[in-house]
Amino acid sequence: MSAAGVRRIVAATVVVAVVLTVAVLDLSPSVAAPSAKKVALIIAQGGLGDRSYNDSGYAGLTKAAQDFGVQIKAIESRDPVGQGEQLLRQAAKAGFDLVITLEFTHFEPLARVAPDFPNTKFSILNIAVEKPNVVSVIFKEHEGSFLAGALAAMVTKDTKIPGINPRKIIGVIGGTKSVGIDKFIVGYEEGAKFIDKETKVLVSYSNSFGDPAKGKELTLAQFQQGADIVYQVAGGTGEGVIAAAKETGRYAIGVDSDQDYIAPGHVLTSMLKRVDLAVYDLVKRLVQGSLKGGAVITLGLKEGGVGLSEMKFTRHIIPKAYVDRVEQLRKDIIAGKFKVTDITQK
Repeated sequence: MSAAGVRRIVAATVVVAVVLTVAVLDLSPSVAAPSAKKVALIIAQGGLGDRSYNDSGYAGLTKAAQDFGVQIKAIESRDPVGQGEQLLRQAAKAGFDLVITLEFTHFEPLARVAPDFPNTKFSILNIAVEKPNVVSVIFKEHEGSFLAGALAAMVTKDTKIPGINPRKIIGVIGGTKSVGIDKFIVGYEEGAKFIDKETKVLVSYSNSFGDPAKGKELTLAQFQQGADIVYQVAGGTGEGVIAAAKETGRYAIGVDSDQDYIAPGHVLTSMLKRVDLAVYDLVKRLVQGSLKGGAVITLGLKEGGVGLSEMKFTRHIIPKAYVDRVEQLRKDIIAGKFKVTDITQK
């Protein structure tokens, strides 16, 4: 499929259903007249077509364009990490009112670039950059991952469920060994251990966000070690994780977008990270004139920024008691009855 075809599909696919999550971010348009604002979205590693993080962000951007009439531009690069400063500067020089970057590694170049363009608003996801014209968006991925780990730990010891072996072993594939990815993994492990301390969690890194073959290879290796559920935290590489689960009759857990449909019945659930809502909300604030630089927006379970998918393809095989327990854990975290470890706060 061509890149243009991918974009059309992504633009038409805005995931809005979240079960086990109370969405409180406002998606309703409030500006009737077209806006003259221009917004650029710098795509992260893995590129568009990942059916995960980048596609979710782009879906939020296209929905904002439809609702508010803003001009939009998705900026892709073969090397978004190495070209970070160049991409940011080019977007600012092109006259965009808001430049949003999805690439975590841009925090250092953004800190250098933002002061040179005081009349441009910038936003970065997943890390805070303290500059007066930068809006940072931080997700509590550890909270949503905790719920995914808890569900996986309950399912992995239930041999009545098809594809589950007697060993209490689950796995996770990270894109890179980094704080941003380990934030997911630690939450996942903590959720699993909360349910059963004897649950073993296998951890591997693909060192890529766009290598499905590597994702499949690592997942098959974890299945051979006894895992029957593998969580993918690797963007486009995760396509291989899901493919391995389907081929072997086991389970994957999707990430960022609702990936349950990719292999119906073999994606146990997906940990939704509502990048689409975050991007949409940033554009909405820009158009309304309420986007303030220097702010840090935090999105967790309470704000509807993370959560688990509807599980419409696996709910019939997951005992209701497990789903109910996960829902209670969600409520307990929101109520502050216990906290999930956030390694970025250490």
